Amino acid sequence: MAERAIIGQYWPEESVVHAMDPRVKFVLSLVLMAAVFCAATPLSLAVAALFVVGFYAASRIPLIQVVRALAPLLVLVVLTALLNVLFVQGGQVYFQWGVICISEKGLQSAVFIGCRLLLLLMGMSLLTLTTTTLDITAAFERLMAPLARIGLPAHELGMILGIALRFLPQFMTELGVIYRAQVSRGAHFNVNPFKGGVRTLTALMVPLFASAFRHAETLSGAMEARCYHGGVGITRLNPLALTWRDGVGTGAILLMLAAVIAVNFI
Repeated sequence: MAERAIIGQYWPEESVVHAMDPRVKFVLSLVLMAAVFCAATPLSLAVAALFVVGFYAASRIPLIQVVRALAPLLVLVVLTALLNVLFVQGGQVYFQWGVICISEKGLQSAVFIGCRLLLLLMGMSLLTLTTTTLDITAAFERLMAPLARIGLPAHELGMILGIALRFLPQFMTELGVIYRAQVSRGAHFNVNPFKGGVRTLTALMVPLFASAFRHAETLSGAMEARCYHGGVGITRLNPLALTWRDGVGTGAILLMLAAVIAVNFI
């Protein structure tokens, strides 16, 4: 279960992408997603997909791990594509039954939006797969530090982000453990939610939330025992520093953005 619940989990590897400064990777991830949003045609979206695949190849992450990281999020892609099929109309009609109408334009929109959303999820997953939670937290805190002058709690927000990323894989693992434990006790989850299924799901949700509160209490006790008092005086064993890898990554992302925009006008 720990291997399956890899969403948001760091994958250790020796690669150019892993060695980049987390601040640069954080910003470039946003630029990558902006480039995907700029893709307005299937050809430009294909160009963006080639760059994203190239970034994953440079990170040297095994394909099976990429699939495991994206699998829990694919339901969003499928749901978005389904909504486009049902609500976008135009062109030749392939199927119609009552208010349900599947048309040519709806299928085209579903494929295009589904691929775009998949590339966005791949861009976000690349950041978490190649950057440790501590580095992501430090990068976020450093980037938000200028806003601390106007009262933004940069360190606290970074800590919240780090805790969320740290415990997400663990909660996914515990969800699987609780599910199997309840099934072994005779619980049935494959039922119609309008016929008692919601009450059945409480056998899954209540233990999960109880576990979340228990972890929160343990974490707060550990922070109090270590005299946590915010980000004052905190240092790093390995200070963040820019290298030539960050320049290469920045150039690659900017090239991707320029190529996508240029292909839009072809």
